[in-house]
Amino acid sequence: MMERPKKSLGQNFLSNKEILSKIVSYGDITENDIVLEIGPGTGNLTNELLKKNPKQLIVVEKDNELAKMIKNNFGNRVSVINKDILKVFKNFRFDEPIKVFGNLPYNISTKILISFIKLDDLNAMCNKFVFIFQKEVAERIVAKQNTKDYGRLSILTSWKMHSKKIFDISPINFYPKPKVWSSLIALTPKTKIEKFKKSNTLEHVTNIFFNQRRKMIRKPMKQLFSNYEYIASKIELDMNLRPQNLSINKYLEICKIFEKLS
Repeated sequence: MMERPKKSLGQNFLSNKEILSKIVSYGDITENDIVLEIGPGTGNLTNELLKKNPKQLIVVEKDNELAKMIKNNFGNRVSVINKDILKVFKNFRFDEPIKVFGNLPYNISTKILISFIKLDDLNAMCNKFVFIFQKEVAERIVAKQNTKDYGRLSILTSWKMHSKKIFDISPINFYPKPKVWSSLIALTPKTKIEKFKKSNTLEHVTNIFFNQRRKMIRKPMKQLFSNYEYIASKIELDMNLRPQNLSINKYLEICKIFEKLS
């Protein structure tokens, strides 16, 4: 009998085998890879991942019943961690970068992504993410400067990772059927990134800018710096622009000055 999905955990199980197989193919899994799956649910994606014979497959499942089901169905072929991913991801330490898969619960998908982004050693810990997001969230992750979807999530993601939308997935492929479409995203950590003293500096700065995304950037600049006009001229920043008009590099530049003056 199939485990009943829990609405409180945002569970929507993907059941289309053809799509599951395509998802796994984007991970380029070899027999030398350690793979982590977030929220395996009833084990449909887990089953496809095992067909690639990874060196080790670890799954993190918060739901007690589903964690038991995975243990029973796959035995010692899978290491099951019956905990909340947001509480345990910092504990993962491997001798080599791992590959991470997940049909992420809609209600915490951005939290999961940002938690990984904020890891100091992201590049040393992971070499690929293959995630399913709600389509609307996926559009925000991959959005480019000067588009309506470009915002905090696009900037935070592109600070540390290259992201690419692979394909959209119709609600009919899930149980229960969600009201929205989903999208598959592949993310690859960058080898060179701008480092900050605090992991949440970029999050803080972009939050201030995008709180009023339709307003000109004079107001957030004024909020961040007492000598905002001098700083704007120093970094050649046109204060008539709006938050979505600034490039990722310009935000990184603002963050560096903010940390220096804080």
